[in-house]
Amino acid sequence: MNVLFGMLADGLPAWGIVLIVVAAVLLIVLLFLPIPTWFIAAVSNAHVSMGRLVGMKMRRIKYRALVDVYIRARKAGLDIDITELESHVMAGGNISNVVNALISAHSANIELSLQSAKAIDLAGRDVLNAVKVSVNPKVIETPVISAIAKNGIELRVKARVTVRANISRLIGGAGEETIIARVGEGIVTTVGSSEYHKEVLENPDLISKTVLKKGLDAGTAYEILSIDIADVDVGRNIGAQLQMDQAEADKRIAQANAEERRAMAIATEQEMKAHTQEMRAKVVEAEAEVPKAMAEAFRNGRLGIMDYYQMQNIQADTAMRNAISGNGDSSNNGNKK
Repeated sequence: MNVLFGMLADGLPAWGIVLIVVAAVLLIVLLFLPIPTWFIAAVSNAHVSMGRLVGMKMRRIKYRALVDVYIRARKAGLDIDITELESHVMAGGNISNVVNALISAHSANIELSLQSAKAIDLAGRDVLNAVKVSVNPKVIETPVISAIAKNGIELRVKARVTVRANISRLIGGAGEETIIARVGEGIVTTVGSSEYHKEVLENPDLISKTVLKKGLDAGTAYEILSIDIADVDVGRNIGAQLQMDQAEADKRIAQANAEERRAMAIATEQEMKAHTQEMRAKVVEAEAEVPKAMAEAFRNGRLGIMDYYQMQNIQADTAMRNAISGNGDSSNNGNKK
């Protein structure tokens, strides 16, 4: 401005001043307007109005990348409105993934609308990878799944599941974890319903047929094309181990019951001994009263000396009879008492 005022002060002609003003205005316009981007879109047969480009720039949208994606879509033969791409960018979506997915789906004759692609992208799923999996099916390898046949033999099965993405069920459909879990459930069911483990070893395709009949891909984002059994190994004899564990448990229960009965028998024996000792004490106490009663009878005249001798003879005769019958020890003990 100082230069301009200096030139005016020096008497610059009017046409010179107009030329300088026009040059300044053009410079400002070139610096503000995205003319290069507009020109590239125009020559690429993907026209974008200057007003829309200015609006994108004012809204801080990366308009160059957006226009590049729009040009790529138009060159691929997609009828897309740039307004839809702009709204998806403002919603936080990935327009590059969306457009690439639409181009891949269009080339492979897969039905995929722009609205569906935008919804899948905003739902957090990789729409481009989904289209690739739909065109080129992927293989999901399950971990080793342990199952037990009815004869108690464990089988360890590993399967490979070939799936194809189902675009129509990609929103709200379950993922790979659900597929693996359902295949594992089918393997356990098939092996568990077999009478002998050899049946599964001889015909591993039984697992594939049974699992496929269950319609495991219902409610998922994939369509199961095939289930191939990669490996079947024989594991432990779970039935025998369970029987051994049951026998050991029964043994411990029997030992506990025997110990309980032994403890009860010991307690009963000690109780009987205590009762016997108590009875013996009472007998001894009663026998101690006999001499006192006899003395009292002698003093009162109710027992004479002949009566006493007669009682002794009866006792001796009883002791002799007991000795003859084999109870001599008890009779002797009685005499001693």
